[in-house]
Amino acid sequence: MLKRIAQTIWGKFESRDEVLKFGLLGLMFGLIIGAYWGLRPIKDGIFAQIVGIDYQPMAKWVSLFIVSALVIVYGKLIDSFPRHRVFYMLTVAYFLAAMGFWWILAHPAYGLPNCETSPYRMVGWLWYVFVESYGSLIVAMFWGFTTDITSDESGRRGFPLIALFGQMGNIFGPLFMRAKYLGFANSAPIAAIAGLLTLATAGLMWLFMKVVPKSQFVGYGQVHHVAEKHDEEPGFLEGLKLLVTKSYLFGIFLIISIYEIIITIIDFQFKSAAKSVYPAEIDFSEYLANYAVATGIVATACVLFGINSIQRMMGITASLMLVPILVAVGVVMVWADPTSLNVLFWVMVIGKAVNYALNSPTMKQLYIPTTKDTKYKAQAWIEMFGSRGSKAAGSGVNTMKLFFKKGYGAAGVSMFATVSAISSLGLIGVWLVVVVYVAKTYNKAVAENKLVC
Repeated sequence: MLKRIAQTIWGKFESRDEVLKFGLLGLMFGLIIGAYWGLRPIKDGIFAQIVGIDYQPMAKWVSLFIVSALVIVYGKLIDSFPRHRVFYMLTVAYFLAAMGFWWILAHPAYGLPNCETSPYRMVGWLWYVFVESYGSLIVAMFWGFTTDITSDESGRRGFPLIALFGQMGNIFGPLFMRAKYLGFANSAPIAAIAGLLTLATAGLMWLFMKVVPKSQFVGYGQVHHVAEKHDEEPGFLEGLKLLVTKSYLFGIFLIISIYEIIITIIDFQFKSAAKSVYPAEIDFSEYLANYAVATGIVATACVLFGINSIQRMMGITASLMLVPILVAVGVVMVWADPTSLNVLFWVMVIGKAVNYALNSPTMKQLYIPTTKDTKYKAQAWIEMFGSRGSKAAGSGVNTMKLFFKKGYGAAGVSMFATVSAISSLGLIGVWLVVVVYVAKTYNKAVAENKLVC
């Protein structure tokens, strides 16, 4: 019965080897997301304690510039080494960095025991960039590798399974990686736990390369006998060049960017409201961990109850259109009651959960009919500019809230909510148009057995 249910939700896998492949990939992704979502709640809690919550929009801009430099280094590594070895390098580097942050955040003078909040405490800024870059590089590297060795048909079956493991990590990471639950005085040791989980993914990649048959390392190009062409030797900025010259990739960039801009605006309202209720770092981080767990539970329920069947049964266009519609509903709800912590909590939970459970696996599938340079380099730039860059843009909008609040008080908060809501609904209209174009291009490439770019 369980087998029939699984086949109904995800489709019938072709072989045990395919199950082994996606099972191990799912475990890797689950550990990555578990570590990341264990870090995300304490990212804001630690930054607010050391630097101050009002500086969060500026931190996203700092993160954008530093992660841009890291993506250039990442592109050079992709040119110089096999993909799985780059994965080893990144995971080991982030393991060592996490151990370093564990030490410094526990330090009585430089870390959390020092209760002075100041924008001049550099450890808070570096910590914020560390967590943000983890979400950009490690996740992009994993999906680049995965889409490179997966065909379009296999991806429809396997990607939802990977997403399910990811959502389990989304639940168990923040559920157990919290200072109060583990009996710690502050959140510094959580960085070390995340580092160990990241190192474990390197071990799983080594196992994956050993036990998964090479017949499962067949991507879209090999299945459809599509040859890749390189007009010139790829360089550091090849991924960025692909992004700005290929309309298909720019469409993917816009979909990610518009979502992140709108969610970042709501997210800042949510965390500002939460910080006013939970001023202590450990309590604020605890509340954000509860939010992360709720997001994971809702996302997992979406996967288990077959939300991914929307793509298999109704097509990729319908799948991609669901999130902007739900986000539009959330924008209207926040507009109606911009100061309610409960409203903000559930708008963020549902907006994030459906994005992770449905939109993210579907977006990753868009990279399947593309070249290796697109899968690795362009995807990294899209993740960086589309995610981090748009978060920085959304944070720029959030600085306006501080201006409105300072100049007009409670009336200013309401004015900001109105301006941001109208702007967000306009962006959602653009989002829906872009979805139609990208989905049409993808469907045409798959039907004609061609690469998009």
